[in-house]
Amino acid sequence: MEVARTFGSTQTAFFTHADTKQTEDGNTLVITVSSDRGLCGGIHSSVSKFSRKIIEGKPDSQVVVLGDKAKAQLSRSIRENIKLSFNQIGKSIPTYNEASSIADVVLKEKLDFDQATIVYNYFKSVISYEAQTIPAFSDDVLENLQEFAFANSIYWGLVEGHAAEMASKRSAMENATKNAGEMIEKLTMTYNRGRQAAITNELGKKGCDFPI
Repeated sequence: MEVARTFGSTQTAFFTHADTKQTEDGNTLVITVSSDRGLCGGIHSSVSKFSRKIIEGKPDSQVVVLGDKAKAQLSRSIRENIKLSFNQIGKSIPTYNEASSIADVVLKEKLDFDQATIVYNYFKSVISYEAQTIPAFSDDVLENLQEFAFANSIYWGLVEGHAAEMASKRSAMENATKNAGEMIEKLTMTYNRGRQAAITNELGKKGCDFPI
């Protein structure tokens, strides 16, 4: 993850110093980075909500969704904006080849956009993540560099999102294990009290059978 973050942040800094900016009035492509798997808290809702906010500001934006979970959530409100979707995401650690393949398919689809914004979960710590964006496209640079930057930004988003998802799953499983342990303790205590009460009643009855 650190390698992807370093390449991604360096690339962003490069374009910032090169004074390449996104076109404010141009067509926008929103790429929402998610996965196919659940049991990880609100990790998918986080990027879905952020993506919907962008669409509210730019209703004509096109959406590409990586992962079935975010696709299901976004389909309820902005189905007409979704132009492409990818599944089989998040089964293992993302690779650059995977990101390059996604970028290649998106570019070959000839979607009409001037800029792309990648919405992903930024990994802050093992218990914290935050939906953020990566500017991923500018028509002010050479085509080959443009395609590399696009794939690199997708890779950055995939890796960060995967790390955040794994941490969220771990936290969710730890909480579930803790809750299960507490429930077992309570049930065991209730069972022991019931058994003790039953034994006490039996002893009381046995005592009553003996003549005084």
